[in-house]
Amino acid sequence: MRIDQQPAYVLHARAYRETSLLLEAFTRDHGRVGVVARGVRRERSRLPRGVLQPLQPLLLDWSATGELGTLISAEAASAPFALSGEALLAAIYLNELVLRLSGRGDPHPAAFAAYADCLARLASGTGIGWTLRRFERDLLADLGYALLLDRTAAGHPLDALVDYAYDAEAGAGEWQPGTRLPRVSGAALLALDRDEVPAAEHLAQLRHLMRSLIRHHLGGELNAWSMTAAAAALRPPSA
Repeated sequence: MRIDQQPAYVLHARAYRETSLLLEAFTRDHGRVGVVARGVRRERSRLPRGVLQPLQPLLLDWSATGELGTLISAEAASAPFALSGEALLAAIYLNELVLRLSGRGDPHPAAFAAYADCLARLASGTGIGWTLRRFERDLLADLGYALLLDRTAAGHPLDALVDYAYDAEAGAGEWQPGTRLPRVSGAALLALDRDEVPAAEHLAQLRHLMRSLIRHHLGGELNAWSMTAAAAALRPPSA
């Protein structure tokens, strides 16, 4: 089967055999796909290796003959997103998150649109923390892990003035001292549900909550979290 002019982004690339690259791409209609760009590492290649970079909106053609397809052509759909500093680290995190959470060949057009919107917000200078929380919310929902954000696990409406313990499988319940579940205020959960920018302390709670949920669904850690922690440790105190 041949797929033509499919909107896509490269999530990850690595050397494959002597002259090729193995690309993990996030596509609009086919989800995450693995394709081999044959001969692209040769000095003279018919495929433009320079365009096969993360953060570049692409149109890909490939032939699918099994788990790995063969890349036929690639062209830029628009200019790449210009990101640096913390925004670039956030984009690296996005790519690893999609790569690790999604399965090959499982279409997620809503998550693809959310991914593109997230990169655009990062490039525009929109607040990084809130931008990431919105994407995490939307990605988890499209993958079938939607958060219950407007009511408790027992079905009662959330109270903005109450703190809750959030269980990854059940939702928000009564918070008590000593619980190991993430503690998050009703106001923070309702802000995420209503897509309203939360207060700074609530945004910090949502960051902790989302990391806990992602860790639960992955069964492990993301490398990008260590990179972010290392970058924060190197940042001057006044930054």
